[in-house]
Amino acid sequence: MTKDDARDVIKSRGLRVTMPRLAVVRALAAANVPLSYREVHDRIADAAWDPSTTYRNLVKLRDAGIAPVVSRVEGIDRYAIADAREGQHRHPHFLCEDCGLLACLPADAVASTLAHGPWAASLQQATVQLRGTCPACLEG
Repeated sequence: MTKDDARDVIKSRGLRVTMPRLAVVRALAAANVPLSYREVHDRIADAAWDPSTTYRNLVKLRDAGIAPVVSRVEGIDRYAIADAREGQHRHPHFLCEDCGLLACLPADAVASTLAHGPWAASLQQATVQLRGTCPACLEG
């Protein structure tokens, strides 16, 4: 995500554009997995502001619907950029109990399970978090 794209996203939700907000949005957009506050902070650690500024801006972006909490595995909030096509980043996540990776599961991995039956609509809107061993750890 370019700086201009991040600026547009922030403005579209009625927030003032600041350097910390731009940095947080760009860090989340560049990640291919949901990030915890600590992971966001580590990615922008060279910034000229303190950790509490990063946290306050992450909360502000969450409240504005830009960076919803998409996982609470082990009590840790993890954030992702809301996708215009996907809404609030609602899809299943997988936590590897070996390496700690939290991954977004591909839609086709769970589509047949979520597509049928009386629970289909409920499951599609639920926060689904699976735990186990990721493919990389299974191979290694």
